[in-house]
Amino acid sequence: MSDITTNPVPVKEEVIKKGETSGGFGEVLIRNLSKFLPFVVVIVLFIVFSITAKNFFTLRSILSLALQTSTITLMGIGVTFAIITGGIDLSIGSVVALTGTVAVMVSIAGVPIWLSWIIGVLVGVLCGFLNGLMITRLKLPPFIATLGMMLLARGVALTITNAAAYPAPAGFGDLGNNAILGTGPKFPGIPIPVIIMVAVAFIFHFILSKTRTGRYTYAVGSNEEAARLSGIKVRQVKIIAYIICGLLAGLVGIILASRMVTSQPNSASGYELNAIAAAVIGGTSLMGGVGTVGGTVIGSFILGILTVGLTMAGANYYMQQIVIGLVLVGAVTFDQWRGRK
Repeated sequence: MSDITTNPVPVKEEVIKKGETSGGFGEVLIRNLSKFLPFVVVIVLFIVFSITAKNFFTLRSILSLALQTSTITLMGIGVTFAIITGGIDLSIGSVVALTGTVAVMVSIAGVPIWLSWIIGVLVGVLCGFLNGLMITRLKLPPFIATLGMMLLARGVALTITNAAAYPAPAGFGDLGNNAILGTGPKFPGIPIPVIIMVAVAFIFHFILSKTRTGRYTYAVGSNEEAARLSGIKVRQVKIIAYIICGLLAGLVGIILASRMVTSQPNSASGYELNAIAAAVIGGTSLMGGVGTVGGTVIGSFILGILTVGLTMAGANYYMQQIVIGLVLVGAVTFDQWRGRK
């Protein structure tokens, strides 16, 4: 992952750092708004729903919110890498279903549970790698390549299960349903998926913000041709981004299958849209070159708070979809305005 340049030249660092310190007061203001606006929205939503929804601001409710949000957060972190490179990944929902289904089926066949989890994640990595190859080698637009993978992965999941749900062996549900540090009924503990979400967020925040791979990811999304001329292996950077997408989709597939303790080939339908929405609401630009893991985490929690808060406040499902749709449109509008500025 570290050797992704060919004959680097001095101009490379200028390409990577372009825009970090340049610009007048207006550009600096826009940059700061992009960073802090999602966080402010989270605080406002917490205050609003704490007032309007009974028992919203309790430890149990917050842990439940974090558990419900963990899967979208993990998927959103993966798709953030793809979007920053100037691409998109529509296949992650289907990859989630495929990886969870494969893990359950191989565990039913007698493979140790821990190994079946690894196999499921590796299937996700393979799907991401194939997406990267189609985009970089076959020169397919990311929308078309990942749309094809979306249909392929879902079709394979339905085929190997004959569209039926199979119960997983005992112990398969430990990953998705257990918690640690519990002290009793008042505090049942921190769910393992939440711990995984926090660990993954820290790891990939470090990769994106502190490593050469992260800097090259931004460079490719900002100006692909300039990145290539500066010695960056653009193809390799893009493949790594889609592998990360597949890796985290595979991890989500294992978590969901573990929570349901069955193979669900129809699971995670539409999750890819929620993951993309979380990334965009968190400040990731659909034009590429802009985005952070922290922003995506906050974007995921904005969606989660809206869903849980509106439900506790008595709003029906259709009203929730209207509100979330308006928030997404607002986030994309702000992204377009920021891009023009």
